[in-house]
Amino acid sequence: MPTFSTLPIGEARARSATGKRAALLQEYVGYIERVAPGEAGKLEVEEGETTQAIRRRLNTAADALGKRLEFRRTENVVYFWSSDGRRRGRPRKNPVEE
Repeated sequence: MPTFSTLPIGEARARSATGKRAALLQEYVGYIERVAPGEAGKLEVEEGETTQAIRRRLNTAADALGKRLEFRRTENVVYFWSSDGRRRGRPRKNPVEE
């Protein structure tokens, strides 16, 4: 008899995708999953890559996992960690109910 479990749709899509893009997505999902709470990940740029491309791939993988990441980039390194969900900047005003 098969074993049944549930998981978020994004995670199912990330884990069941096929092809070259899927392999790349799986690689970045793996990077995110290896970072424990309170830790940060560090990805160094290799020849032919940019920090912007790495950040975009991390964001795509995080979306598939239903997670939110924060980033800091230097010339050839991308640092990332799980976000607590708070956004920077001015808080939105609540509309006045009449």
